[in-house]
Amino acid sequence: MQFFKDLSLSAFTAGFVAVLVGFTSSVAIVFQAAQAFGASPAQVTSWMWALGIGMGLCSLVPSLLLRKPVMVAWSTPGAAVLATAGLAGGFTMAQAVGAFMVSALLITVAGATRWFERVMDRIPMEIAAALLAGVLARFGLQAFAAAQTALPLVVSMVAAYLLARRLAARYAVVITLAVGVAFAALQGQMAWSAVQLEMALPVFTAPQFSLAATISLAIPLFVVTMASQNLPGVAVIRASGYDLPVSRLITLTGLATLVLAPFGAFALNFSAITAAMCMGPEAHEDRDRRYTAAVSCGALYVAIGLVGAVITGLLTAFPKELVVAIAGLALLGTIGNGLAMAVRSELHREAAVITFLVTLSGVVVAGVGSAFWGVVAGSLALFVQQYGRRPSRPA
Repeated sequence: MQFFKDLSLSAFTAGFVAVLVGFTSSVAIVFQAAQAFGASPAQVTSWMWALGIGMGLCSLVPSLLLRKPVMVAWSTPGAAVLATAGLAGGFTMAQAVGAFMVSALLITVAGATRWFERVMDRIPMEIAAALLAGVLARFGLQAFAAAQTALPLVVSMVAAYLLARRLAARYAVVITLAVGVAFAALQGQMAWSAVQLEMALPVFTAPQFSLAATISLAIPLFVVTMASQNLPGVAVIRASGYDLPVSRLITLTGLATLVLAPFGAFALNFSAITAAMCMGPEAHEDRDRRYTAAVSCGALYVAIGLVGAVITGLLTAFPKELVVAIAGLALLGTIGNGLAMAVRSELHREAAVITFLVTLSGVVVAGVGSAFWGVVAGSLALFVQQYGRRPSRPA
């Protein structure tokens, strides 16, 4: 099979790091969202089963078919919205499932009608690159800020990364991760007690549709998923130089969510941070073989779904500082490339910088994250500066 010929250690490691970062950075929010609707332990496990299966298959299958990296994740801001609105509104799990299905239907329509892709087509590449750099730069900052609480661990990982980049650049992330895990294990910082030998089983919840849940849960979930997840996700895809059928893939995520919603899949969408890890040169120097990183990531997500408690325990055993450090170091090259692309054209440079700064600020307005407002601010700046002006001609 061609996949196994194209697979490399660096690509598999990129997929593993993507799962590690994507999972450990927000799984607590997903747990909170489930508990906000009164989920039992069995239902919480079912949520992880549904999300793992959904993310895994929506990443693995299209990546194999297209031979291009397709990265799908759960909606972290969507989980945050659900955790807050669920507690405030006192909604039941059945009403929540109904809201998940309404949101999924809206996402499916957005993909099938191609309106979202048409909006993205009008955003200049420099703005998209600045958005990507702004989203990822926060992870770069967190990597070095982790030294405040785990200086020896972070210093050892940075040193390993720099030496590996000099001596074996292709395996820099692999070596850095190995050094970090070994250091944490020697220091007794690995929480092995979190590992439990337990299989995940799906629990079906019949949906209940209500106007209150649609207004308070479904519509906010749809808006933040499209604005804070799919928008930067498409920006990563295009800034990485891949031509993917965006509308069809969004339709796929909507349909997958619709099918898996009764088991706890609240929202599936394009990933941004973890996509950058699998679409960048650290995954593989050959762009045509980076799809294997996305396939590896998808396979690991499916494993999480099938043996949820075991894999969840293994991933959450890593110290928080190790996770943020490996994420930031793995994204250094992508951040640099994004910044270089953002400022390459003087015509778009100032608007791109505004996009980068607003996105990096982390500002949240009306429950919508800074990625959306970064694009809005940059686009408005570009409109004010360029509207009505004729493009300059060379003398």
